[in-house]
Amino acid sequence: MNIVIAAGGTGGHLYPAVALAKEFQRQQKEIMITFVGSGKSLENSILAHEGFAVVPIEVKGLVGRGLWQALKSLLLLPNAIWQSIKILKAKSADLVIGTGGYFSPPVVFAAALLGRRRIIMEPNAVPGLSNRILGPIADRVFLAFESAKNYFNESKVRIVGTPVREGFFQVFPPVSLKAKKTLLIFGGSQGARAINTAVVEALKVSSTLDHAFSIIHQTGELDYKRVSTAYQDAGIEAQVLPFLFDMPQVLQSADLVVSRSGAGTLAELAVCGKASILIPFPHATHGHQEKNARAIEATGGALVLLESDLTGERLAHEIEILLNNPDRLQEMGERIFAERKIDATQRMIQECQLLLNPVA
Repeated sequence: MNIVIAAGGTGGHLYPAVALAKEFQRQQKEIMITFVGSGKSLENSILAHEGFAVVPIEVKGLVGRGLWQALKSLLLLPNAIWQSIKILKAKSADLVIGTGGYFSPPVVFAAALLGRRRIIMEPNAVPGLSNRILGPIADRVFLAFESAKNYFNESKVRIVGTPVREGFFQVFPPVSLKAKKTLLIFGGSQGARAINTAVVEALKVSSTLDHAFSIIHQTGELDYKRVSTAYQDAGIEAQVLPFLFDMPQVLQSADLVVSRSGAGTLAELAVCGKASILIPFPHATHGHQEKNARAIEATGGALVLLESDLTGERLAHEIEILLNNPDRLQEMGERIFAERKIDATQRMIQECQLLLNPVA
């Protein structure tokens, strides 16, 4: 079987696709998997670390861009579809999987033109524009949230959850008994400047962040120097990194997580049963990050703090309250753990196999 996966740009699109790809490979050693994406450096780094190469196509996003930039992006589509057709033919693709984002439509449209089977993955509570467009030509639509099903043909929909890498299901032994609780801060694969800034401000006003907790902070490449300097100036020892490749082990070590609320992040938090302060990206398409976060907050598994309300003082206050209340941390972890979907990857693969080899 030959599979082409359209996934690129950010870790939120890449990691669920990687989880699915690795499980396909585990089950079928002879399978060939090709990733198609935008060719960005972060994308290449993530996929290279996971053992996959990526074939880039020339395509740009439409949503949130000015009229002129949107027109320029539209003009790229015919050639992007043609590039995708050539890739699918060269790889003899049997199945094409789109993960959302602006790089998916050319590849999935090319698959439709060639008569190859097509699947889309929509992990958010509200589907993005790309998947709404692709829904009518998809053979299957895999969802994580019940609220997204009304946007697609019901006969195609399977509500399965979000694929999570196998590493998150492992239980890592503690290196030693922890004297301090661990706070993990990250804003997605590219970092989040607003979260980083609030943390820098929190370091100045908090009376406990400087000694009571162990801090691991993923900043993103662009903000790494500024944030690491802020910790040094505050005299606070912390693990400050531009990117975390070993997120499964790091997340398992955390007592509290401060993060954005992308669908992949929420699935990983659920699998590990981690309490969190979720700060949705306010410019996410259709406000899907806030809707994702509110769905978890409604279960009692997270606290939502909107970016419009985000200050260093407020963030420090919420962190201190939670980390000093172990019973509440445990309850939040149990609540989000109850929402986990551990069989998402297996169910997707079963559906893919049925699609390619229907039962007579």
